[in-house]
Amino acid sequence: MLALRSTAGAVARRARTAARRVPTSSIPTIPKAATTVALSSRREYASPASDSFSTRSTVVQLLSNIGSKREVQQYLSHFSSVSSQQFAVIKVGGAIITEHLESLTSALAFLNHVGLFPVVVHGAGPQLNKLLEEAGVEPQFEEGIRVTDGKTLAVARKLFLEENLKLVEKLEEMGVRARPITSGVFGADYLDKEKYDLVGRINKVNKGPIEAAINAGCLPILTSMAETPEGQVLNVNADVAAGELARELQPLKIVYLSEKGGLFNADTNEKISAINLDEEYDYLMSQWWCRYGTRLKIKEIKELLDLLPRTSSVAIIHPADLQKELFTDTGAGTLIRRGNKLDTATDIGGFEDIQKLKDVLVRDREGLDAKATVDRYVDGLKSQEFKAYFDEPMDALAIVLPPNSTTSLANLATFTITKAGWLTNVADNVFAAIKKDHSKLVWTVKEDDENLTWFFDKAEGSLSKDGEVMFWYGIESGDEVKELMTEFTKHGRSMLGDANLEARLQRAASAASGMSASTKARAAQQQSRPFSTTVRRPASKTSRASTSRGFFSQLRGYATTTNPNPPFGKHNSSNTQPAKVALIGARGYTGQALISLLNAHPNMDLRHVSSRELAGQKLKGYEKRDITYENLSAEDVRRMEADGEIDCWVMALPNGVCRPFVDAVEEGKGPQNSVIVDLSADYRFDKNWTYGLPELVNRSDIAKATRISNPGCYATAAQLGIAPLVPFIGAAPTVFGVSGYSGAGTKPSPKNDVENLTGQIIPYSLTDHIHEREISSQLGLEVGFIPHVAPWFQGIHHSISIPLNKSMTSRDIRQLYQERYAGERLVKVSGEPPSVKAISGKHGVEMGGFGVHSSGKRVVVCVTIDNLLKGAATQCLRKFCFSHLFH
Repeated sequence: MLALRSTAGAVARRARTAARRVPTSSIPTIPKAATTVALSSRREYASPASDSFSTRSTVVQLLSNIGSKREVQQYLSHFSSVSSQQFAVIKVGGAIITEHLESLTSALAFLNHVGLFPVVVHGAGPQLNKLLEEAGVEPQFEEGIRVTDGKTLAVARKLFLEENLKLVEKLEEMGVRARPITSGVFGADYLDKEKYDLVGRINKVNKGPIEAAINAGCLPILTSMAETPEGQVLNVNADVAAGELARELQPLKIVYLSEKGGLFNADTNEKISAINLDEEYDYLMSQWWCRYGTRLKIKEIKELLDLLPRTSSVAIIHPADLQKELFTDTGAGTLIRRGNKLDTATDIGGFEDIQKLKDVLVRDREGLDAKATVDRYVDGLKSQEFKAYFDEPMDALAIVLPPNSTTSLANLATFTITKAGWLTNVADNVFAAIKKDHSKLVWTVKEDDENLTWFFDKAEGSLSKDGEVMFWYGIESGDEVKELMTEFTKHGRSMLGDANLEARLQRAASAASGMSASTKARAAQQQSRPFSTTVRRPASKTSRASTSRGFFSQLRGYATTTNPNPPFGKHNSSNTQPAKVALIGARGYTGQALISLLNAHPNMDLRHVSSRELAGQKLKGYEKRDITYENLSAEDVRRMEADGEIDCWVMALPNGVCRPFVDAVEEGKGPQNSVIVDLSADYRFDKNWTYGLPELVNRSDIAKATRISNPGCYATAAQLGIAPLVPFIGAAPTVFGVSGYSGAGTKPSPKNDVENLTGQIIPYSLTDHIHEREISSQLGLEVGFIPHVAPWFQGIHHSISIPLNKSMTSRDIRQLYQERYAGERLVKVSGEPPSVKAISGKHGVEMGGFGVHSSGKRVVVCVTIDNLLKGAATQCLRKFCFSHLFH
């Protein structure tokens, strides 16, 4: 198996992915100094190559709020590689001007502030319909085209001028110079005078007014009106005008701003993230849902792109997401490109030019012996079974080795993409083709690869070790995951590839027949080292407390923290024995959830489970060993600690009960310096214990701690939902919380009686709830908390009302949250309010909504969390990770 190199040099980037529908960032605030430079020195600033270092750095830093520095630099370079008018044509519908003028002008202002000059052409269809209705004129359409008589045209001309000035004036209010261009660009003749009357067919585009505006440092704002050679004004559809403008200017981007924010697949009701026309056009046209407006739009875009360079693309996007679409790999709307058709080969003879193949393999290799190494690799492939995927210019090449007698997983042995390949979306197309042919795949990548996040998006799971990250998809059982994890941990680089390129290439050629004897011998000598588990959740749902698969399929992107002084003398990096865990109090739902997670983890060994009510019964749901419930006393715990039997004690007891057991551990003074994780509220206010909320507490503190208090479920969601706004809070926030009845425990009560709960929610502890105190003490401010219980089983919803000390917009607030939780794989921030149904059985926290009161001084943030998982068991298991129990 190879460790892949995903790029052809520092400019390579990850492609757009199916995960493009991530939360979008709002527009960063532009410092006045940057604005001044942009406006006063248009020609110089429009060419990034000639920017001053400080201005360039400021721009990159600002854009880095919505994407990585690498993405920003690459896109700025890409967009500034052509003349100013060739950056982008942006078509603005009338509804966008009416409903989203603030978002539109903010987006255009930002582009201008970074030295870019999009050419804007707008329509005013909805406004025109309204005016005509008020004037008593009934709109008439033939084949979707507005019939335009003299009266209609008179109303339309006046309206277009007003809407154009509205847009221009709003831009100038924001410090952006804009020039209204209402005539002189589009020449036309009659489309069909008898049928449509004063409707034009554009036959000429005059670039002069556009170039003059840009040369003067102004954004050109065009109306979709055309003139005949005789001077007759004709009405033209704004989409048509934008297309004709694009044909003339040959821009890199053609952007259609849409309230929907993209095209949608009616089968799944999901946004179509990207369309590669060369590969997908015929398929899309054959789909039942591709009809009417969607079909016409795709057809028109194909006809347009067929006449433009392959570097051009079309984006359909909401104006609020324009920056994310233009400057990040993930994008936000629907991206449409021509792309390149893919070809495949199953033997060396399938490549028309072997030398070209070798050149492709050499292009991102380092070292004087790269050519000789590739020669040996190609020779090795002559006798091996494989399947290669590549486009015509070979901007992308992937070689996959099939499953063999030792593994059911195919191996992605080679994956190389040029800059052009990334920019034209070929990387995604190649991977999609691989996925069609191989239901299970594994591959490794260097952990410092700049495109690592692209691979995370493609994978369903991963492990990192020794500078390598192993990714996979298609594994359906926990046993397969555990086996793969164990193999990777035991064999390390000797199994999955090492730092030596030649060795990796040679091993790829022989991997189809399994590891050699010498490789196995070296693997046996390897010591297990600390590793991280990062796994994406599969599509299947997890039911209630049955979460063993769920944890390892959802804890994506999480890495253990390295502790230079691990608290487990018997479990350092030279010892591969799993950590020994005892669970005190396992009858409740949280205890059962934690048992499932421990069962799925290869480096955790559950040894004892204590429950007074279940003593003597066999533990179900744990497969590593037979365990019988015990009724452990404090004296039993003291003895076990003194004898060094346990590395970590988990207290899953009701509030006020666990102190005797904690005292027993401390009195036992065992040689292994055991960790205690308390799931109750008993030690959450004890300064000698570490509060274990890793998103808000220093992870190194958790890593060093041996006494860790697990945050409450309600409190976890509330703190994460309030924390980013603490500097801006004007008065006490109020948390309206609703939990499923599993939060009321297993002891029968009206709060977990489903019959009693049906058709209602029950409020309880309306003031002074223990979580109210916990939230307030951890955030350092007063917070009101009103808990309720509902008739669903698991999952919590918070609606948090937060008064602000200054006026803020929803976009401002959403950006604060996205920045605060950037990189936190268990925290998802989106614009829409999250749902309890979606979070149930998952291991993270989701937040959104960000509804701002009309005063701008109060916001409501919605947060959901699974009370049994991230609210308890998942949070607990992460403490093990931080405390080096993964050794």
